[in-house]
Amino acid sequence: MPHFFAERDGDQVSISGADARHLATSLRARPGQVIAVVEPVGRLLQVRLQTVASTVVTGRVEEERPHRPEPERGITLAIALLPAGSLDLVLSRCTEAGANAFRLVAASRSVARGGRPERWSAICREAAMLAGRLRVPEVSAPVRLAAAWREAADPYLLDMSGEPMRGLPDGATLFIGPEGGWAPEERKLAAARTLSLGPRNLRADTAAVVGLTLALS
Repeated sequence: MPHFFAERDGDQVSISGADARHLATSLRARPGQVIAVVEPVGRLLQVRLQTVASTVVTGRVEEERPHRPEPERGITLAIALLPAGSLDLVLSRCTEAGANAFRLVAASRSVARGGRPERWSAICREAAMLAGRLRVPEVSAPVRLAAAWREAADPYLLDMSGEPMRGLPDGATLFIGPEGGWAPEERKLAAARTLSLGPRNLRADTAAVVGLTLALS
């Protein structure tokens, strides 16, 4: 059962929109059932449902406790556009793992070019609810690498030619290349700010999850 986001008023909470439909139709929730609700301020609520409909679900808070699932460091992943299935996997798994935000990059060797912002946001929301996170990472629209690199406060490029990667500082952005790797001119742009996960060639979706895990370690 995922952790839900809800509006709270005293000991009463309400869930509307797609989350209410999911509870009522997909999960077949019933009055009297207890669900977990996350408050952005850092509280985990145990809520007993009172009314269940596809438009709105209401309940009463029975228990609450501190909840601190967010990483100490905020790491943004700048991901080269990947085939739909691979990109969906990266957004889902890296949201679960604690990515602060995602920046999509139209790299020279990116295969996919189209944008699906609503789907990307929905994937991140579902993963954040599953992981019990306090917030849903934002997914920014695709831009060229040069623009994304300029806008990042503390950028690092992931590439086999780089230095061994360790943890990254708070606020860093880690750039993950496409399946075909970064083009020579893109590697040149990163100069000395290139990091490696080792001598093995990893799929882009694998590199994203491993890279984020190391960045947060």
